[in-house]
Amino acid sequence: MNREKEIYKVTLVGSAGNLVLLTFKFVAGVLGHSSAMVADAVHSLSDFFTDLIVLLFVKVSAKPQDESHDYGHGKFETIATLFIGLALVGAAIGIIVSGAMKFAHWLEGETLEVPGKLALVAALISILVKEALYRYTAIKGRKLNSSAMVANAWHHRSDALSSIGAAIGIGGAILLGERWAVLDPLASIVVGGMLMKVAWDLLKGSLGELTDQSLPAEEEREIVNIITSFDGVSEPHNLRTRHIGNRIAIECHIRMDGNLSLSAAHEQVSAIERKIKERFGRETLVTIHMEPEKQ
Repeated sequence: MNREKEIYKVTLVGSAGNLVLLTFKFVAGVLGHSSAMVADAVHSLSDFFTDLIVLLFVKVSAKPQDESHDYGHGKFETIATLFIGLALVGAAIGIIVSGAMKFAHWLEGETLEVPGKLALVAALISILVKEALYRYTAIKGRKLNSSAMVANAWHHRSDALSSIGAAIGIGGAILLGERWAVLDPLASIVVGGMLMKVAWDLLKGSLGELTDQSLPAEEEREIVNIITSFDGVSEPHNLRTRHIGNRIAIECHIRMDGNLSLSAAHEQVSAIERKIKERFGRETLVTIHMEPEKQ
């Protein structure tokens, strides 16, 4: 099964799980009078929409290079990751605002309804299902080197975390009674804060890629070490690195013996390129410019 089909398969599994969960959680939240569970259902709805985004953009990013995109279409997958992060921000803000409004009403003396046991059951089921989907999607995403899939996996994990927060709030309100019903909206505020942190991490990474942020310093050191491990090669400089979707682009200048034949120099550079691709992936774009050693 090729990369695109595998991503489709994993994402469809996740979207099916999200569709079932969001329906169950909406029903449980409404019938169980739980704002935390309704907020959790909204989060699952955002998961479902981000699954659709992944399905759309991965298809585009899988297209080979053409006349208008010499480096391929890999950054469309990064755009999908950006959209997932933005969707998480929207979900987090909605959850925090809703919880804060209920908490404000409670401070004004309004009595909040104690959530029902159905809402607690829904939260516990959601924790198990979403954690399973996180592990499944994350493993596949890392194996396929798909930033969008890894981002979507974290969306599953964030939903599991929000369900944990909802379960604590709902369970506390049920066990402690009407006086502590405020734990339900307070839990939704905590959940919103956790979602915002996950969203920021995703947005930071995708914005870095879209603005051609360099690889981490330790990976650039690895590239330099690989280059200098070859005899007759010295002074690697003008190193430039960036991500293009699931691929990496590397450019570097090196110095070699100016008396080498063109054939010998080409063979040495090709060996360096192969070694770099063994480390960073066979689809890595490597460009090495040769310069004669200083006399």
